[in-house]
Formats: sequence, C-alpha cells, structure tokens
Amino acid sequence: MRNTSRKVAVVGTGFVGTSIAYSMINQGITNELVLIDVNQEKAEGEALDLLDGMSWAQENVKVWAGDYQDCADANIVVITAGVNQKPGQTRLELIDINAGIITDVVNKIMQSGFDGILVVASNPVDVLTYSAWQASGLPSNRVVGTGTTLDTTRFRKEIAAKLQIDPRSIHGYIIGEHGDSEVAVWSHTTVGGKPLLEFIVQNNRLTVDDLTELAESVKNTAYEIIDRKQATFYGIGMSVARIVKAILNNEQAVLPVSAYLNGEYGEKDLFTGVPSVVDQNGVREIIELNIDPSERKKFAISSQQLREVIESLDLSKK
Repeated sequence: MRNTSRKVAVVGTGFVGTSIAYSMINQGITNELVLIDVNQEKAEGEALDLLDGMSWAQENVKVWAGDYQDCADANIVVITAGVNQKPGQTRLELIDINAGIITDVVNKIMQSGFDGILVVASNPVDVLTYSAWQASGLPSNRVVGTGTTLDTTRFRKEIAAKLQIDPRSIHGYIIGEHGDSEVAVWSHTTVGGKPLLEFIVQNNRLTVDDLTELAESVKNTAYEIIDRKQATFYGIGMSVARIVKAILNNEQAVLPVSAYLNGEYGEKDLFTGVPSVVDQNGVREIIELNIDPSERKKFAISSQQLREVIESLDLSKK
C-alpha cells in the first residue's frame, strides 16, 4: 500500500532533474513534487510546463517551484545539482567542482529539518553519494546513489539486441563505479533463467569476443550520447524514477544502486553500485553475489579508484 504522503523534492532543474520529474509524473509515483534550483525562474517555468500536462497524467500531482525549506517534510530529496559531463570528459573529472556543490546543497537540505532519504544522481555519483552521506549525518542506508542502475539497463538492452530477446527477460548487472571502471557480471547473467555463458557453449549466437564488445558498448554509451546531443537525461530520468518508486512503495526491490559497503565484496567505507534491496528505509541490505575471480579483481580495482578519489577530497573517515 502506498503512503498517503509521497512528497519528493528535486534539487536541480536541468535536463536530468526535469526528466526525473517528468518520469515520476507520468508513472504516478508521487503526489507532491517540488522543484528547487538556484535559478528560481527556471524552476518556476519547469513547474508550469509540467502542470500543463496534468490532465493526461495517471493522477493529479501538486507541482511547484520552492526552496530548501520545502524539503522539511519531503519523503525523498533527489539531488541532480552540479556541472554536466562534457564531450571527452570522464565522470571522475567532474569531482572538484561537484563535490563542493553537493556539500553546500546537502547542508541546506538538512538545515530545513529534513529526515527522509537522499537520492543522489549527480556525477561522479559514487563519490558524491559518499560526500552527501558525510555532509548529511544520516545513516548510510538512507543515502542512495543511482549507482549502476542506468548501466544495468544499457547492459540488458545490448544483450537483448544481440540475442533478439525482450530486455525485460534479461537478468544481470553492471557493478562498481558508474564510469570507466564498471564491471559486467557475466557469471550471474541469465536469459529466461538460462545462464548467458551457456549460449557460448551450446550455439553460435554469442562468442567470447561478443562479451567484450557488449561490455565496451555499455561503458561507452554515455560518451556516444554526449558527443551527439551534449547530455544524457531520459535514461537516468527513468532510472531515478524507478528508485524513488521502490522507496515510496516499500517494494523491497533489488536494484543496483550506489550503496555503502562495510565488508561486502571485500570492500569497506565507500559507496558503489551493487545489487541492493531497496525499501521505505532506503537500502535494507546488499545482495553479495559470488562473482568469479576475474570479476572480483576488476571490482577491487574499481573500488580502489573510487577510494583514492575520496581520500584526495579528504572525505574518508579518520
């Protein structure tokens, strides 16, 4: 059963923030939606534009442009604030500017008296989720990054296209950094319950070389999109809407969000993308997959890269 109150605040009304708002309204996920931006007129314009389509939405949603005080009674605050990735730029290269922005934004959110769940969508999302957690003082389970939810949908899409099968029948995950060191978990990828690796053994529909090409395609998708249209926003908009829906409806859904590791997969004191049970309290638990040695090594490398960035920002616990 849904909560009576389903109030969500979105901080940042750029392409990503407005795509999230649009996705949530179309899916009837929230009944109160407040848009917050340093550019108040932009937020007001987006709210008015969204309201124009309310007659065709699944349900009536109260939408307005507000300020940080409106976060006080929100169930969830989604953070999209920060500078966008430019053509040829990696997500980790955004950190110097965006870490300061996130800390400032979270401080303002918490000053309102907010006591809900933070969902971080700004890049580099794993490091910025750590930053948001440190700035908020909230329990780690109540700070959730988008992690590899988008990478995972891209992963399933690429496999589906190769095998000509509905992507909703593909189950598998990208884990680790939402970025260049992400790891494709082939050892736990299935098609209709059948392990994907069996397709290599039993027929010619898939080869070992195909796996490498598919993983590279998933990793480079963002660069391809940014080169062509300067930004990615529809896919992440729908991915964030999925996370918010799981929280508000207490779904206990398994999603590859950026969650705090405290020994899982042999890693500690960082947020990174791993399959996690998401419910009304954020991350209830992490699903620790028994990944193969090659995948574990890649995951360790990915984790170490994130840890080095965290340490360079002097964010890690002393």
